[in-house]
Amino acid sequence: MSISRRSFGFGLMALGLGACSEGATNTSTLPSVGGLPADLRPVPNAAYDAWVAGFRQRASAAGISNGTLNAAFRGAGYLPGVIKRDRNQTEFKRSLEDYLSIAASDERVSKGRAAYARHRGTLNALEQTYGVDAEIITAIWGLESFFGERRGDVPVISATSTLAFDGRRGAFFEKQLIAALRILQNGDISAARMTGSWAGAMGHTQFIPTSYQAFAVDFTGDGRRDIWSEDPSDALASTAAYLARNGWTRGLRWGQEVSGTAAPGGTLIQPQAGGPKFAVTSNFRAIKRYNNSDAYAIGVGHLADRIGGAGPLRSSFPPDANGLTKDDRILLQKRLTAQGFDTGGADGVIGPNSENAIRAYQQSRGLPVTGTPSQALLGALG
Repeated sequence: MSISRRSFGFGLMALGLGACSEGATNTSTLPSVGGLPADLRPVPNAAYDAWVAGFRQRASAAGISNGTLNAAFRGAGYLPGVIKRDRNQTEFKRSLEDYLSIAASDERVSKGRAAYARHRGTLNALEQTYGVDAEIITAIWGLESFFGERRGDVPVISATSTLAFDGRRGAFFEKQLIAALRILQNGDISAARMTGSWAGAMGHTQFIPTSYQAFAVDFTGDGRRDIWSEDPSDALASTAAYLARNGWTRGLRWGQEVSGTAAPGGTLIQPQAGGPKFAVTSNFRAIKRYNNSDAYAIGVGHLADRIGGAGPLRSSFPPDANGLTKDDRILLQKRLTAQGFDTGGADGVIGPNSENAIRAYQQSRGLPVTGTPSQALLGALG
C-alpha cells in the first residue's frame, strides 16, 4: 500500500440535495444520536448540501447505486465537531516512557490477558492461519480500541463526507467515503451500524474504509466481514490478514529489549535518548505498516510480551526535561490529589489533568501559574 492505514490522522455527514429533494438534510427528522456530543450531530449546511449533490453524481459514476446512496445518507449530515477535531490536531510529542506508560499500563495488560484468555481459541486459529502471533493481534486490539470498549460511535458516512466536503484532505476522504459506500453496497453492514472514530476509522481494530476493502476478512463464515460486531473475530482476523500481507514473517519476534550495542538478529534502535534499546526485526516494520510510528510498534510489541507473561522493561528512562523521574511524577500526582487537586490518576504521565491540577495548586498558593511540574513543586507538596 502506498499510504499507511493511519497516515490520515490520529492515532482515529450526509447527502443533501436541497429542501425538497429525497436526500436533503432535515434536522427535524434526523434520528437522535445517543451519547454523542452536540457538535457530532448533523446540522444544516447549504454548502455541504450542494457539495453532496455533486458527489452523488461522482459516486454513481463509480458504481454506487441510488439505493445505496439513499440508504447511506438518510439521516446523515454535516458534523461541525469533525472539522473542529481535524483542525485542532497537534503534533503532540510524548516521550517513549510516557507512551509506554499508557500503552502497556497495568490496566491494559490485565485487560489484555483476560481478553486473550477469553478468545484464545479464535486467536490461536488466526495464528495458525496467518502466522501472526496471537499476542500481537491482541495487543493491536488493545491499543486501537481498548479491547473493543472504545470502538467509536460517530456515523462513518457523516464523518467522511464532512471531511471530504471540507477540502483540507478532500481527495483522501472522498476516496474513504466511496469505499464506505461500497462496503454498504456489499451488504457487510448497515449505514446505521457503520460507526467509528470522528475520522472514519472503524471497528475493534480501527480500519479505515479503503483498508477494510483491501484486507477485511469474513472469519466467522456468515457472509459478512463484520468488524463492528460484539464478536471481534472478523476484526481480529482482518488485522492478522493485514499484517500477513504487509510483510509479517511467521515465527519471527517483533524484537526485544537489549543492553549494550549488540542487536542479535535485528536492527538496534533507541527511540528515547538514555532510555532502553531494542533490537527490532522485519516484523517490527510490519507493525509500522499499521501505524507508522516507532513508539506505536514498540508499544504493540511490548504489550504483546506483557500479555504473554513477560515483565516490565528492565532498563530505566532518564529524568524528564523538568528533572523528574517517573516515580517522581507519580508521587507528585498522588500528593496533588491528596491535597484536593485531582490529577485523574497517578500514572506518571503529566497530561492536561495533571497540568490543570498544578495550576489550581499554584493559584491557591499565590504562586506563578505555569502548570509545569518541578522538583521544587514536589518538595512544596511534601
